[in-house]
Amino acid sequence: MIKELKENYSPLYFLSALGAGGMAVSFYIYLFFMVEHPGTPMATADVIFPLIAQNNLVSVLVLVDLAMIIGLALLHFRLLFWNIREYGLFKQTDAFAQLTTSNNEVALMAIPLTYAMTINVCFVLGAILIPGLWNVVEYLFPFALLGFLLVGIYALKLFLTYATRIITSKSFDFVNNNNLSQMMAIFAFSMISVGLAAPGAMSHHKEVSAIGIFLSVFFSSISISLIILKGTLGFKSILEQGISREASVSLWIMIPILTLLGITFVRYTFGFAHNFDQTEAVSRSWLFLLTSAVISLQLMFGLLGYYTLKKLDYFAEYIYGPTCSVGSYAMVCPGVAFMVYGFFFVHLGLVLNDVLQQFSVAYFIILAPFVYVQFKTLLLIFRLNKKMLGTPV
Repeated sequence: MIKELKENYSPLYFLSALGAGGMAVSFYIYLFFMVEHPGTPMATADVIFPLIAQNNLVSVLVLVDLAMIIGLALLHFRLLFWNIREYGLFKQTDAFAQLTTSNNEVALMAIPLTYAMTINVCFVLGAILIPGLWNVVEYLFPFALLGFLLVGIYALKLFLTYATRIITSKSFDFVNNNNLSQMMAIFAFSMISVGLAAPGAMSHHKEVSAIGIFLSVFFSSISISLIILKGTLGFKSILEQGISREASVSLWIMIPILTLLGITFVRYTFGFAHNFDQTEAVSRSWLFLLTSAVISLQLMFGLLGYYTLKKLDYFAEYIYGPTCSVGSYAMVCPGVAFMVYGFFFVHLGLVLNDVLQQFSVAYFIILAPFVYVQFKTLLLIFRLNKKMLGTPV
């Protein structure tokens, strides 16, 4: 592992930890959707451990999946602690002062973005490793809300410091805004929003649910409004200047943002049904519409980004070639996000609506592209870590 980058460090290195954490969560998605968990909204150790005890093919698959989750979670924490230390050293350099007077100050939003992912990783680890956790989960939801809220306050502080500076000093550089890197703030706020929506969807206490949904709506509303503003400004500069080659991967940032906002609205749907409409039924047709719209937009941004990156020879130079760019870590999140929301589309959009039968041949055929993207992204993580940090793990 590279030590003490100091002035050569960038807050975008936090994306290395973010990607590992997101990949850990993505392997939990198999358990979430493929393992029956009656009585709980998530697959927990109480249903996972009995599967392991069966000593059959399913047991092996579950064990492999758990090993991937735990291994990637450990990688997430290793990279997180390394980033925290390096960021502390970086703040003492002149490079940090220069960062906070440029457009690149928005890169600081990668820090609360990663912290929010850390909470998600801890939640997943608790669910798969601690039997009986769901019996006391209602006591944990307020702490989860507090954790995400503190990260949200930190994100707001960073963003408002940056936003007020460029508003009052007229220092925003429109020429070098020819990418979508400014949407890092939206990514962070969306991650916080989806985290807050979890207790809103799963808590059986209406007050906890309402607080979670309200706080989530606060951050998702900010995200949606900034998508319009930052997206318009970004594409305006791109069309005028041509996209920045090194930052062209930012075209894919909308894929994880769409996943996070899409899951947020799924959680609103379940939270409203359980706690406000007082029914276990949810609108299946609405979930089909929502997941179809999100996956459609993801495909559009995915194809646009792919053809642009291909035309600019980004893969040949920055991924498989000798050139190093910390921004390349931004490629990990879209792959993780596309796989995760693909499972939401298949299960909540198709299976729930009886369009597709779970575990049928067609089911696995439709899932195959999402699984392929996941494993390609996993290999990308190891490649980038070896290239950028000197070690794949």
